[in-house]
Amino acid sequence: MDDVDRALVHALHIDGRAPFSRVAEVLDVSPQTVTRRYRRLRREAGLRVVGLADHGRSGHTQWVVRLSTTPAAARPLAHSLARRADTSWVKLTSGGTEIFAMVHAPDATSPPLLHDVPRRSGITAVSAHCVLHTYLGGPAAWHGRLQTLDPGQRELLRPALPPAVAGPPRLTEGDHALIDALRHDGRAPHADLATVTGWSQATVARRLADLRARGALFFDVEIDASAYGVTTQALLWMAVAPGDLDRVATALAGHHELATVIATTGSTNLLACALCSGPADLHRYLVHRLGALDGVRTLETAPVHATLKAAGHLPADGTRLSRTGWAGA
Repeated sequence: MDDVDRALVHALHIDGRAPFSRVAEVLDVSPQTVTRRYRRLRREAGLRVVGLADHGRSGHTQWVVRLSTTPAAARPLAHSLARRADTSWVKLTSGGTEIFAMVHAPDATSPPLLHDVPRRSGITAVSAHCVLHTYLGGPAAWHGRLQTLDPGQRELLRPALPPAVAGPPRLTEGDHALIDALRHDGRAPHADLATVTGWSQATVARRLADLRARGALFFDVEIDASAYGVTTQALLWMAVAPGDLDRVATALAGHHELATVIATTGSTNLLACALCSGPADLHRYLVHRLGALDGVRTLETAPVHATLKAAGHLPADGTRLSRTGWAGA
């Protein structure tokens, strides 16, 4: 990726639905260049914009599920989980003997997936951790892809949204259909979204703006992490003293090596995802950056073997990820 490619990805993170004409103007290139680069990155690096609900504002609950499996069962089961509508970030870890998945549930009760899993053969252990707070991830993207545009360019790309109304929005059936369609394609035209929701295009545009202004809907950018030089990815399961949790998590959220930092329930109460240029880079991070923080009692490192699904629905065009997966989280 060159500077134009990186600037395009940065621009799409600021406004995933920004017209290419506006992106081109800010980047000082032609609209044809932006269109050509976007198509090439989609083809070669899995670039995709997806619209996502902010679960903290929609009343839904997220769970982290870990499944230990026999080596023969891991990949078929992971692909099965990736096809479910209620999962995201499905990964094979620990040499392909463990599956990691984020699962979305309508409330704080256990997600339906946990009732289905025990029926599958090859599973040797299951654990579920409720997500309590997100310090990095969701609307806050990995720092590694937000380094290209200057403050002036960022401001020019910031979407013009109506003033936010206080209080969480009450999502309707049409809203859920809208967000589900955007999980497939965050840049879907208003005409396509109108067909899905049964609304007029004007209503679609108005509702999109309202949900974004309230923070109930945001747009994420999925792209192969290897495009940024990432060849080693690992999940970091940490146990932190309760009194130190907020301080440690806030510090970790500022580390450019991390794409995700979330507080969870369970014997480990802090989870992070590290993106590094190689095993030696991961070692340096663990020893010198993470190791310098007081309060981390225990650390388990689970290398990511493959990412089968990111934040959105599986791509309809059959796009597959590289070994290390996407740079979003």
